[in-house]
Amino acid sequence: MTSYKEKKVISIGIVSELTGLSLRKIRYYEERGLITPERIGNGGSRRYSFADVETLMKIAEKREEGVQTAEIKKELVKERNQKQVRNQMIRGQINAHFNIRK
Repeated sequence: MTSYKEKKVISIGIVSELTGLSLRKIRYYEERGLITPERIGNGGSRRYSFADVETLMKIAEKREEGVQTAEIKKELVKERNQKQVRNQMIRGQINAHFNIRK
């Protein structure tokens, strides 16, 4: 089940207001692979999650510190990988505790 933070429901305009980033910057970070909004409808409208908003805020802070987008991307990929491993370990521990086999 997807948590509320991961659901892609926020439009790019609202994300811009929440983060203070321009639409162009948000699209640029998407082009660079730093965030991945969901595309919906025939026009391909972007939808972002609360987690995306938090990521954009981190990106903005790092950019203000002078960190390049390539370095930010490496850091984000590392964080995502660590999160996946942690979630798999927790799932495995729960399955083992309740004797669930998959």
